[in-house]
Amino acid sequence: MDSEKRISPAVINRLPRYYRYLGDLLESDITRISSKELSAKMNITASQIRQDLNNFGGFGQQGYGYNVEYLHNEIKKILGLDRLYNMIVVGGGNIGQALVNYTNFEKRGFVIKAVFDINPRIIGMTIRGVEVHDVDKMEEYIKNNSIDVAILTLPRSKAVKVANDLAKWGVKGMWNFSHVDLQVPEDVLVENVHLTDSLMTLLYKINEMYSEESELHHLANGLPIKPIVDLED
Repeated sequence: MDSEKRISPAVINRLPRYYRYLGDLLESDITRISSKELSAKMNITASQIRQDLNNFGGFGQQGYGYNVEYLHNEIKKILGLDRLYNMIVVGGGNIGQALVNYTNFEKRGFVIKAVFDINPRIIGMTIRGVEVHDVDKMEEYIKNNSIDVAILTLPRSKAVKVANDLAKWGVKGMWNFSHVDLQVPEDVLVENVHLTDSLMTLLYKINEMYSEESELHHLANGLPIKPIVDLED
């Protein structure tokens, strides 16, 4: 791939989907696939798939399609999944604990090394073998350990200061669940996750598709009401 060529965010956002679908194909012992067949599985046009992959060299062969294992491994390298990434979780509440308990991270090379919190009731406990530390120990921990990514699952009121501190201590990547957009130095990358955004998108689509039925769920003073029905009709 030409190092000077900029890849569009849309293409980058599709790469994990390619990687996931190709992994599923490998588990099903499928060794090769055409762009048309992959298109049917992913609901992306075959031409879009070819355009996306051509950004990185193509990988396909005329009349053969794609070697699934080879393409899976190449996308793994493109995504940087051929190495381990050390991560910490800042905020040991429900979301933080759920992420620590998600075993699929290790399969992708994401290793959660520690959790940090201010709650004395959970400091010192372990979550699936990962210890919860006092947040006051975080600077020292980061300086003594190579941390690639900090996962922020703390209240939004605390997130801005914590993010600035993490950037100052050398953390270059933040996965932010804190419902606030962070302002960090340009050499620090932030991926914001607003859990309700995708839910609101889903609800918009539901209301658009079933507009008449959605009237049954209108709100009055925060409570659902049914529309008034004219009994004379």
